[in-house]
Amino acid sequence: MQVQNLIAGQFTEPRSGEWLDIFNPATGQVFGKVPNSDAGDIDAAASAAQSAFADWSALAAADRAVHLNRLADWIERNFEELARAECDDTGKTLRQARTVDIPRAIANLRFFAALAQTWSSESHSTPNAIHYTLRQPLGVVACISPWNLPLYLFTWKIAPALAAGNCVIAKPSEITPLTAYLLCRGVQECGLPAGVLNVVHGSGATAGESLVKHLAVRAVSFTGGTKTGKLIASLLAPRFVKASLELGGKNPNVIFADCDYEPMMQTTIRSSFANQGQICLCGSRILVQRSLYARFRDDFVQRVNKMVVGDPLVETSDLGAVVSKTHLEKILGCVDWARREGGNVLVGGDIVSVTGRCQSGFFMRPTVIEGLNAACRTNQEEIFGPVVTLQPFDNLDEAVERANATRYGLSASVWTRDAATALACAEKIAAGVVWVNSWLVRDLRTPFGGMRESGLGREGGVEAMRFFTETKSICLPSR
Repeated sequence: MQVQNLIAGQFTEPRSGEWLDIFNPATGQVFGKVPNSDAGDIDAAASAAQSAFADWSALAAADRAVHLNRLADWIERNFEELARAECDDTGKTLRQARTVDIPRAIANLRFFAALAQTWSSESHSTPNAIHYTLRQPLGVVACISPWNLPLYLFTWKIAPALAAGNCVIAKPSEITPLTAYLLCRGVQECGLPAGVLNVVHGSGATAGESLVKHLAVRAVSFTGGTKTGKLIASLLAPRFVKASLELGGKNPNVIFADCDYEPMMQTTIRSSFANQGQICLCGSRILVQRSLYARFRDDFVQRVNKMVVGDPLVETSDLGAVVSKTHLEKILGCVDWARREGGNVLVGGDIVSVTGRCQSGFFMRPTVIEGLNAACRTNQEEIFGPVVTLQPFDNLDEAVERANATRYGLSASVWTRDAATALACAEKIAAGVVWVNSWLVRDLRTPFGGMRESGLGREGGVEAMRFFTETKSICLPSR
C-alpha cells in the first residue's frame, strides 16, 4: 500500500519524492510506504486551509455537525476494514481495535458534532450595558497525533477543531498512518469541502517541525512524548501560538488493603497491559499496602504468567506485538537497566517467539518487577510498554508520597472501600485524572490532560472548544 497526503481535497504524493517504510509489527514485514513530507507539502496544505477557512467558519454549527456525523457514518460503514487496518498498523489485537479504537473514533466525531450545536457563550447585564462573549475560530490549526491509538486520537483532535470552525492540517504518526489515510477516503466520499481537513504524513523532523513552525498555524494540539512536547513549546512560545500538549506519564495504581479484591485485580491486569502497555494512561507503578502486598504479588504474577501473547488476529491473544523493532529493543533495554538497579524480574522481561505468519514479529511477554525504590530510573522514566513495577507502602501519607515521586502527573487509580481514603488520595495525588475503584472510564464532557511534565492545557468537552477558539468580550451600552 502507498499512503498519500490529502491536500485541498486531493490525494498527493510528497513533493520531495521521499518515502518511509510501514511495518506490520506482528509480522515484522514492510507492507507499504508513507510520504516523508517536508515544508513544501506543509505550505501547500496551509494554503488550502487558508482558502477554505472563510466559507467553513461561516457555516452554521449545525451544518458543520452534519459533516462530522457523515464522517462518523462512513466509519461505521467501513468498521471492519478500519479495525483490521488498525491491527495491522499497530500490532494491537483485533479485539481491541473492534471494541475500543474504532468505536471511540465514531464517538469523538458524534460528540463534538453535538457539542458544536449546544455550546454557548456568556453574557452579563449591568445597569448601563450588556457584556457578551464571542468565541471565534482561530483559522488554521495543527493536530499532531501519536502511534498508539491512531484513529482514536486522530479524531479526538480534529473533531473539536473542525466543530469550532477551524481548518486543520493534521499529521498522524508516520509509524501508524494507515487509518488516517483511509479516513481521507471518507473525507472525499462524504463531501467535506476541499481544504477544510488536510492530512500530511511524514517524520517529526521534517513534516512535524515544518508544521509547527508554519506562520499560518495559530494553534497546535499534540499528543506524544515529553521531549517532543518541550521542543514544540519552545518553537511556539516566541510567536505566542496556543499549545495543547498531552505528554508522557508514569502513572501510579494505589491499592489499599481494604479494596474490593477481585474487581481490583482484574482491572489492574488490564490497566497494566492494555495495548501492550502502550497507553499513556496505563498504570506502570503499582503501589500496594504492605499487609496485602504478598498476596497481591503472588496472585498478580500467576495471572500475568497465564496471559497469551500472540497473533493479534487470534481471538485468544491477550497481547499483540509492540509497535516496532526499535521500540521493542528500547523496552528490553529498560528491563536490563532495572536488573542493574537491583530489580527482581518476577515474570516476563523477554521476547516471545510466535509461530506462523508472526514468526518475525515484535512480541514481548508482560513483565513485573519488584525490589526497586521510588527514586530509581526505572520508576522515574516512562517505558511505554508491557512493564510494571511493584512497591509496598504502609499508610495513606506514604502512598501519596510515592504516587507523587515523579516529574509526571497524568493519571492515577486508587483502590479502597473507604470513602475518606479515596477522597484524600484523589485530592492529594498530583494527576490530571484520578480514577477511584476503576480505570479508563471516560466521559467526553470532562477535561482531560496532565500536570507537571505530563502536559499543558486540557482536552475534552468545552475545554477543547475553548482551546480551538479565540475569546472576544464585547460591551454593548444600553444608552
